[in-house]
Amino acid sequence: HEYGSVIKKVEEAKKRRENEMLALPTSQPINGTGSVIASAGTPLAITDGTGKLVNQQSSSQKGKLLPLVPLGSNSKSEDNTTRSLLPSKAPMMMKPKWHAPWELYRVISGHTGWVRAVDVEPQNQWFASGGADRIIKIWDLASGQLKLSLTGHISSVRAVKVSPRHPFLFSGGEDKQVKCWDLEYNKVIRHYHGHLSAIQALAVHPSLDILVTCARDSTARVWDMRTKAQVHCFAGHTNTVADVVCQSVDPQVITASHDSTVRLWDLAAGRSMCTLTHHKKSVRALTIHPRLNMFASASPDNIKQWKLPKGEFMQNLSGHNSIINTLSTNDDGVVVSGADNGSLCFWDWRSGFCFQKVQTKPQPGSIESEAGIYASCFDKTGLRFITAEADKT
Repeated sequence: HEYGSVIKKVEEAKKRRENEMLALPTSQPINGTGSVIASAGTPLAITDGTGKLVNQQSSSQKGKLLPLVPLGSNSKSEDNTTRSLLPSKAPMMMKPKWHAPWELYRVISGHTGWVRAVDVEPQNQWFASGGADRIIKIWDLASGQLKLSLTGHISSVRAVKVSPRHPFLFSGGEDKQVKCWDLEYNKVIRHYHGHLSAIQALAVHPSLDILVTCARDSTARVWDMRTKAQVHCFAGHTNTVADVVCQSVDPQVITASHDSTVRLWDLAAGRSMCTLTHHKKSVRALTIHPRLNMFASASPDNIKQWKLPKGEFMQNLSGHNSIINTLSTNDDGVVVSGADNGSLCFWDWRSGFCFQKVQTKPQPGSIESEAGIYASCFDKTGLRFITAEADKT
């Protein structure tokens, strides 16, 4: 009863439009203002002020009719009223793929400080975690039992990564140290010296024997695993580099920083290929899709998806309005973002639809406000998901 008149007007305008189209003869008639109206078969010629034709049709528009506008008529009001009455088409959303809901099935305690890093080893037997208690712990993935504790860092451990091709575990901490652990002897066999400030994240190249670390000194450094030599120092960010990811194809290294940019680096040349400046706030997390040549970056304003190799913006995943510390993606196309307030959002990669939201419960003995999620990863099957949290679990 409120919008009846509007709907009626829209329908009348549609009918009038159709009748006009039908009434047009094949030869081009001249309307009252003395300008030519295009016949239904031919698109309308539009000229600029000098009388030259302006080619308005892009390749995608070829074969489509342009709207009928009387040339030379100055009053656009009539045309605008007709156009405003026609309903504009709402943006279509892709139908999200159905994903099974996720459920918490185990809480593992053992750390005595915030857990800042987690990674699963390639055979899917165990996973490693590192925390503010300066200890790297190795846990059995099936049972959640503690298998081993590695001590050696003198400050909070911020990054752990298990190499997919070597029996090595790499760790980085706020003590500016990057260590390489031999998993056959459970000892540190190499140190990589060069960072001037706390290490924030590290990544192991999937096919080359190199390691990339990023730190609060605004750089990302590329190391030769064997010789411990620094291959490149990627300088260009103007603030802490918060996360780094590696892949085999170009661009091989992607970094995200608190200066709210994401950079794509050329590993051979050792310089930045392109800088993505779409985020408004600091970007703390990155994830590469396991199968598609795409990646996502997370900032408090939005999670953004990008297409490689050029870094073309694809879409926003909006709604997780909090400081996002971690992003993970599995083969099934599930993206999980974990935030400072203990909220987890599960997204469908293709449609960008958030199909589940979870709020973690702080464990007894920790403060209510300690609900942050600092790191996360999927196991190799993609069916189990591990989070490292501020309540020491």
